[in-house]
Amino acid sequence: MNRAAHAFWLDSPGRGGIREVPLSGPGEDEVLVRSLYSGVSRGTETLVFRGQVPASQHAAMRAPFQEGDFPGPVKYGYLNVGVVEEGPEALVGRTVFCLYPHQTRYVVPASAVTPVPGTVPARRAVLAGTVETAVNALWDAAPLIGDRIAVVGGGMVGSSVAALLARFPGVRVQLVDTDPARAETAEALGVGFAPPADALGECDLVVHASATEQGLARSLELLSAEGTVIELSWYGDRKVSLPLGEDFHARRLVIRSSQVGTVSPARPGRSYADRLALALDLLADPALDALLTGESEFADLPALMPRLASGEIPALCHLVRYDGADAL
Repeated sequence: MNRAAHAFWLDSPGRGGIREVPLSGPGEDEVLVRSLYSGVSRGTETLVFRGQVPASQHAAMRAPFQEGDFPGPVKYGYLNVGVVEEGPEALVGRTVFCLYPHQTRYVVPASAVTPVPGTVPARRAVLAGTVETAVNALWDAAPLIGDRIAVVGGGMVGSSVAALLARFPGVRVQLVDTDPARAETAEALGVGFAPPADALGECDLVVHASATEQGLARSLELLSAEGTVIELSWYGDRKVSLPLGEDFHARRLVIRSSQVGTVSPARPGRSYADRLALALDLLADPALDALLTGESEFADLPALMPRLASGEIPALCHLVRYDGADAL
């Protein structure tokens, strides 16, 4: 049985629209999912919208269910929560998370969806992909009890990292951002806040997620000797300059990348499914609602995305709501 769904496509950098797309019924071991919410992160997804994915990274940056190619036309996105309408009996009626773009309904292998725990509201479950990135970063970073830690960059990823660090015993965690409005986010997450100039130094660990060279340079300044910066930022096609001629060598500082596309080597026995299931369990904490900073209808996405990409609408994770989307 053939039916139709609607999906948001980036037609060309800076311009997108909603298209009708064909949808077949699920086959064996597949599910048909009706979207409830999807999420737009102002990080990677807005870089994609602006056409700033370097040609060398086109393959590495593909989302699991992406269609088309960078810079466009392309259907891109990876934060989707919906209800299984058809498929294996154990999944029908379940709320699930999937790394799927913005689309009203979709068919994927049953193995591609993860049931959302009953303790996690569907709206908050949209954050699962970002909290999964934070889990992987902390596996890479290996913070210890009593550490002094700064998270530089209070966007969606940085705030997720700070939220998880707030649960570590005896640590000093400070969220560092140029936007004073992020102080409210930090308070909701239970961590300290400071603008870059006032951030506490002598850190054992700094997690950098501001995607700016100024933020990365400040991260190095905040470290104690032998300290480590975990670099979570993705810069797209931008070049970054660093003051490595100062005391970077004398204090034996470390910059280490962390990227969610690979499960941290520090946890060789964990699978992608294990990591995502853990992220969903961690989302039972209502403090993470602080990362949901706006909400719009699916039909509004073509007009909304340019405003998110330009920063006109300040957001961490902007929710896309699908009730009524079938009427398109």
